[in-house]
Formats: sequence, structure tokens, C-alpha cells
Amino acid sequence: MYVTTVDFQANMDKYLAMVGQEDIFITANGKTVAQMTQPRESVVDSLRGLLKDAPSGITARSIREECLGRYESHV
Repeated sequence: MYVTTVDFQANMDKYLAMVGQEDIFITANGKTVAQMTQPRESVVDSLRGLLKDAPSGITARSIREECLGRYESHV
């Protein structure tokens, strides 16, 4: 959705609520000057609550390396 800076300032609460459903592009003089998007949570962060006993230093890279290591050992 595209909105002007004036409209965004007047209705900021409305657009903050909407950003969960779609990106908001803020325009000034017909040109996009800002984009609001919903924060993206990494897969590792989203699973952290499920994996309470997992080491705190686990990263997407370490998971990838572990998976590749398992695959390479079977080939």
C-alpha cells in the first residue's frame, strides 16, 4: 500500500496495525521515501522456545554445517 507522508503522520496507528498484513510504502512528492515491513524472525529464533535445552550458541550456519556433515558422511 502506498501512502503520502501527510496521510501517514495523520493515521500512523492505523498503518502500524496494517503492516502485519502488507508492506506500507511512504511517498513524498510522488517518490517512495520509506518502506515499512513486518519484522522477519529467523527460523532459529522461532524454534528457540521449542528447543529449550538447545545450546544458546546455535545458529542457522551451525545447523546447516551439521546437516551437510551428516549428508557427506553417508556418501
